Amino acid sequence: MELDWLVIGVFVVVYLGMALGRWPGLAIDRTGVAIIGAIVLVVSGAVHGQAAFRFIDFPTIAVLFTLMVIAAQFAASGFFEWIGTGIAHGRVSQKVLLFHVVLTGGVLAALLTNDVVVWAMTPVLVQGLLRRGLNPRPYVIALACAANAGSAATVIGNPQNLLIGEYGGLGFWPFLLACGIPAAISLMVVYGVILKAPFGIGSAAAQTPAEDDAGRSAILKREPLAKALAATVALVIVFSVAEDRATWALAIAGALLLSRRLATRQMLSMVDWHLLLLFAGLFVVTGALGARPALIPGVVLAPLSGGPYGTEALAAVALAGSNTIGNVPLVVFLLSVTGDWTDMALYSLALFSTLSGNFLIVGSVANIIAVERARALGVTIGFVDYAKIGVPVTVLSLLAAYAWIRLVYPPFAAMIGT
Repeated sequence: MELDWLVIGVFVVVYLGMALGRWPGLAIDRTGVAIIGAIVLVVSGAVHGQAAFRFIDFPTIAVLFTLMVIAAQFAASGFFEWIGTGIAHGRVSQKVLLFHVVLTGGVLAALLTNDVVVWAMTPVLVQGLLRRGLNPRPYVIALACAANAGSAATVIGNPQNLLIGEYGGLGFWPFLLACGIPAAISLMVVYGVILKAPFGIGSAAAQTPAEDDAGRSAILKREPLAKALAATVALVIVFSVAEDRATWALAIAGALLLSRRLATRQMLSMVDWHLLLLFAGLFVVTGALGARPALIPGVVLAPLSGGPYGTEALAAVALAGSNTIGNVPLVVFLLSVTGDWTDMALYSLALFSTLSGNFLIVGSVANIIAVERARALGVTIGFVDYAKIGVPVTVLSLLAAYAWIRLVYPPFAAMIGT
């Protein structure tokens, strides 16, 4: 009984840290909070060492690691800089420029994860826009929102989708079929809302910088790029036909690390080890609670994975949870402590938890990355500035996703036999 109370206490304290971003008075971020929580459970005996390893979903971590290695390969090829400078320096109107940012951010995030795309493209985009004399704020917010919206389309678009896909064994193409349309609608919503934002988006073309501007050209290394593209295609194939995804994904990562030009240290330095450790810690903390079903208020959680009000409840929980504890901790928690999920419920969870991330700056790691990377270059995006765009984008996107899930997708899926 004492250990049961310890499990509950650790869970509450850890998820409070997820909501606050740290423990007050300590220089510990979310990753540190999750790891320390897991350590307390193991040291106290509430979770035995072998059980802790069983709680960790190593296939999910393996695939996420592979995605990071592929993204590192793209970064090493100069791909993100090439795309970013191409957008920022194009001789087009501001409306067309905004369209390019939204479309590019959304499509790339669907294949390379939202956090990676935002981290790589934000500085290049901001620098190019400043050279053109344009206000970068709406474009940075557009990139973050579009990356979140676009990532909702695929099972490899973001960490929570990957976790959901591994939990339910969801294939790449069925996932895209279920989530691609609402993700595309969300991208259109992002574009439309930002056009009306009070940030000065206009139709007049701005002068591009001089040809000798240091940021004008970006070197694209073709051989590393070819390997990155091949690895991306291979991963899509793995998620389309393979049963043991983790093993094949690690094989792809290993093939990329076999390089004559890119040092292993360089590639691995671009892997987000903090995120992987965050996953591991949360798996242990939520696994300990899930192993004690008597401690879980099942009457409250059961409707989330099914039932007549499951979609509405899930949308509400996703919006609240994604903007407090974060969408990744929320998904880890829900999948660990609730019962069997139908494929439809999993698709709904993926859509709602991802699209809810656009609500506030704190709703998604991609938002935080975009704002911090822009601030480092002297462009400040305030909490209210972001909310003026993020709130309407999220509300309209969630309404579209809800209508799709409840009204359109079920007969559509039945018609095509999925």
